[in-house]
Amino acid sequence: MGKEPDFSITDLGKCTVQSPYHCVTFVTPDEKIIYNPNLKDILKHRQKKETPPAMEVAGPRRTIYFDPSKVRAGIVTCGGLCPGMNSVIRTLVMELWYQYGVQNILGFRYGFEGLVPRYHHKPMILTPDLVANIFEQGGSILGSSRGHQEIGEMVDALERMNICMLFTIGGDGTMRATTLIAEEAMRRGLKLSVIGLPKTIDNDLMYVERSFGFQTAFSVAVQSIKAAHTEALGAHNGIGLVKLMGRHSGYIAANAALALPHVNFVLIPEVPFHLNGERGLLRTLEIRLERRRHAAIVVAEGAGQDLLIKDSDKVERDASGNIKLMDIGAFLRDKITEYFKRKNKEINLKYIDPSYLIRSVPADADDNVFCSVLAQNAVHAAMCGKTNMLVGRWNNIYTHVPIKLTVSQRKTIDPGGNLWGQVLAATGQPHSFINP
Repeated sequence: MGKEPDFSITDLGKCTVQSPYHCVTFVTPDEKIIYNPNLKDILKHRQKKETPPAMEVAGPRRTIYFDPSKVRAGIVTCGGLCPGMNSVIRTLVMELWYQYGVQNILGFRYGFEGLVPRYHHKPMILTPDLVANIFEQGGSILGSSRGHQEIGEMVDALERMNICMLFTIGGDGTMRATTLIAEEAMRRGLKLSVIGLPKTIDNDLMYVERSFGFQTAFSVAVQSIKAAHTEALGAHNGIGLVKLMGRHSGYIAANAALALPHVNFVLIPEVPFHLNGERGLLRTLEIRLERRRHAAIVVAEGAGQDLLIKDSDKVERDASGNIKLMDIGAFLRDKITEYFKRKNKEINLKYIDPSYLIRSVPADADDNVFCSVLAQNAVHAAMCGKTNMLVGRWNNIYTHVPIKLTVSQRKTIDPGGNLWGQVLAATGQPHSFINP
């Protein structure tokens, strides 16, 4: 058994203020859920007389840390757009305002740039009237941005504005900055609660079973796959090629393929593949066309990058420090076309990249519920003086997770696990496109 995760949450101090929240059942501070509910794991800990790792259960507490009448809260959205950002903003404002009586809420514009004076992004005053209908819109009313900002400058700004709770909505990079903000505030002795909400379309944060926007994303992606399949069926040797999001984790591609089982090949970053050779993708595609006369291919944006990047000098990075991915979709389109041209075989290939369409839509009904409950629990955690933590869900229970754990590594699909096995069964593709 490897090193057990430590799910301890940092508190700013003792909760002594009676909560104004009207609730039938409050969560007690000692309520936790076991991280690994597998009976074998539980018995191992019992034999060693150890307590298995467990996560704090999220929810309202009977007593809180902050006096709501003195709270000034801030909200910031960072990174790429994602379905549900406005839903989260709306619920944060509504919960703070109506359930706790907090009526001083600022929205920082264009990501962490909004906390740096030289950008001159004036904060937005957030009220229930302003946010009432924003869940119907895609994107974020606060705007977003990528890129590193000086942690000290941002904490200076929060201190000047007397912000005592900050809600950060973002993915891996945002959460790394969030934990640094929380640590700097603690070093200064500031009573600042810093709470993260998991926004990543790729669903790649550890110890969070699902991030908001993910379900909407793969549901919308299904429409593009349906179009690609229809195009492939409508032509002799038709090929529908769809590129979906997934820099390092292929969850959207995998789940979309399971949701619409017309996909014949799924390519994800976690599973390398060869183009050429008897077992390579191109030859396997050729065999498929000989048998069925059509094929639908789904590729995650981070798949096959080793085929495109041969020289480290060509690696470029974006403002956040992420490696700029080369376009695997266009690469495959060209390689497939070249291969069949050399073979003197006619194909009809249609390439679809719906990435920005998917990112910009509002959350669907189920994601909206998820966004709302995440945001409600984020407010409960902040009012109790929790900090340097993220609200997630584990085994269908909303939890508190230390941010450092969520960014300790990236959640990816296990090529030997159940999800990938289900994809292989649904597509009928070979277990490997690797030549001996």
